[in-house]
Amino acid sequence: MVDVKKLAAEVLGVGESRVKISPEAIDRLGEVTTKADVRALIKEGLIYAEYEKGVSRGRWREYHEKRKKGKRRGVGSRKGSKYARLDPKEAWVRKIRALRRYLNSLKRRGLIDSKTWRELYLQIKGGRFNSVSALRAYLISNNIIKQR
Repeated sequence: MVDVKKLAAEVLGVGESRVKISPEAIDRLGEVTTKADVRALIKEGLIYAEYEKGVSRGRWREYHEKRKKGKRRGVGSRKGSKYARLDPKEAWVRKIRALRRYLNSLKRRGLIDSKTWRELYLQIKGGRFNSVSALRAYLISNNIIKQR
């Protein structure tokens, strides 16, 4: 006996698991011997290929709709490094404190006087320097302190 499903899969160009045979065609399967016979049954609609199953986008759409509204964006949902997703205010506070610590250590060590300290303090407050290394580079380039 000929394997009808295998022949139908070849004719339809799909896998055997997607080939479906309707119950009305069961009694006629004994007569099938060639691909031409299978094509005739396909034309009658007794043998057909099931639709290919895809991956549903429904859950994705729902999720992204909520995110557009600002939901699901809390601290627990964030990915990435601890510093990449720092709260902007927290990042600012850390930066300013580091800069002020460095500035105070320069004053303590006698490398800058009170007037210079005050000017730099206000520049730091105004956001002129992005990091301690940027402040250090500024001090060296303007001959405020000497490079070691």
